[in-house]
Amino acid sequence: MDVCALVDDLMDRSRLGGVEGLRFVNCVEDCLDSEVVVVDLASHADDIADIRRIVPTARLVAFGSHVDDRALDEALSAGADLALPRSRLLRDPSAVIFGDRT
Repeated sequence: MDVCALVDDLMDRSRLGGVEGLRFVNCVEDCLDSEVVVVDLASHADDIADIRRIVPTARLVAFGSHVDDRALDEALSAGADLALPRSRLLRDPSAVIFGDRT
């Protein structure tokens, strides 16, 4: 499964690095044909709508600060399938990324 991640933070990258098939990218266009796109809202919140347009069938998983409910809600409104706090994603990234799509 092709998973791309728009994640700039080095600590977050290290925690996500063990996810099978995950590759880190620098721009939305690099996610073309991905089945799952992981987005760090701290640096890529404005890219959610573009990602949804470019890869409309991808599972779009956004994550951000646990205290920023607004950013998480806006990600869902912009097209994310799932928006959750960073701590929840990083506790078991594979389970979240490859979770049930329903």
